[in-house]
Amino acid sequence: MSSASPVSPVSLEGVDVGLLAPGRAGSPAESATGDTAFLQAILDAEAALTRAQAEAGLAPAEAATAVTAAARADRFDVRDVALRARSGGNPVIPLVADLTAAVPAEAAPYVHRGATSQDILDTAMMLVARRTLDLILADLARTEAALARLAAEHRDTVLPGRTLTQHAVPTTFGLKAAGWRALTLDARDRVRAVRDALPAQLGGAAGTLAAFGAYADGADAGALPADVGTGTGTGTGTGTGIGIGEALVPVYSRHLQLAAPALPWHTLRTPVADLAAVLAFTAGALGKAAVDILTLARTEIAELSEGAGGGSSAMPHKANPVRSTLVVAAARRAPGLAATLHASMAAEDERPAGAWHAEWESLRDLLRTVGGASAHAAELTENLQVHPEAMREHLGLTHGLIVSERLTAELTPLLGRARAKELLTSAARRTRDQGRTLLEVLAEEPELSAVDLTELTDPARYTGSAGALTDRALERR
Repeated sequence: MSSASPVSPVSLEGVDVGLLAPGRAGSPAESATGDTAFLQAILDAEAALTRAQAEAGLAPAEAATAVTAAARADRFDVRDVALRARSGGNPVIPLVADLTAAVPAEAAPYVHRGATSQDILDTAMMLVARRTLDLILADLARTEAALARLAAEHRDTVLPGRTLTQHAVPTTFGLKAAGWRALTLDARDRVRAVRDALPAQLGGAAGTLAAFGAYADGADAGALPADVGTGTGTGTGTGTGIGIGEALVPVYSRHLQLAAPALPWHTLRTPVADLAAVLAFTAGALGKAAVDILTLARTEIAELSEGAGGGSSAMPHKANPVRSTLVVAAARRAPGLAATLHASMAAEDERPAGAWHAEWESLRDLLRTVGGASAHAAELTENLQVHPEAMREHLGLTHGLIVSERLTAELTPLLGRARAKELLTSAARRTRDQGRTLLEVLAEEPELSAVDLTELTDPARYTGSAGALTDRALERR
């Protein structure tokens, strides 16, 4: 008999292990946004607050050391904190009680001092977001590198361009891949900008920072700038300079490696709205490539295929384009999550009832949805298989009609606009009805005896500036 006891199903009751979320299950973003990661981010915010106050002379250095040492997620029961959060409506309240109990008595008064729950939870959200965006950026770097390779390799690989599901004019796979890469780089640039601007949050009970001035009475604030006033609890202190709470914000932000906000943003939700927008954009940018790949990987098209397709529970022959499917699923889901976050901008008073609370799960879901998609996109593009022979074969499906636009332009100066249109309309009808090529039909027209129809009807010779555009796109870094 095995000495190991089987895991009881009851032990996982109520725990989201990603059963219905293959898009993010097992991804780095899932770990970075899990309950334990959020718990650690809350503790990081609390520890940074105590360290910042110690640096400013508002708390003993020993208290900062003690709080930082105790602020480890593995010391706390995340499920217990979650259940106790129901009474106060957020997890910071029970966790502060636990952290206070975990430090020596002389350090306890400096846990969470001057802050409110929203300060800590908003800051934790920004920490989790920054850590997850770093992972997404790494995936985007892999994706754009893979797409750059594909674009360069297939600069002149011709395939049908499709508009409204139908063959339009020829294009190149290099240009298509370069376009996907351009979107990936657009996402990268936007994610970087948002990541670097993510701010800490510190405002106190109603965004006035008043408590920090009150706690500063009698404190040694020698580490703060000379124009900082202390005492009175008014937020401006007894001097004429900036308030002690106001001076504490950049110190706190530096300890967290987050941006220092110009104002407490407890009901000014620009950081959350920016996150929502950039994550939805990133999902859509990756989704564009994935939805194209899904189309071109169809059995009857087969111009592309995933390097390792997924299986079917009933059909052994299938190799489903699973990576593309999961990226597209994320692109479909992300805008709805972003909409919830944008709707929460209408936040009343100095702390809204419900709008703030609606953000937490929505932002976490959006981060892990896009983080999962970016991981799948990197794997997808790095292993994508291109089938030029199928692309070339499909150029002939319309028997040469795919170059009718070129013929119109080339024959109009020779025949006149009306005659060129009449001749080509008739030739197109005969091509379809008789099952012959457009070249064969046009070769019977005496008016075109001096025209090099072989060159004019070759789809590979009508790709315009596709090669030059691809080269230009690949210059972007």
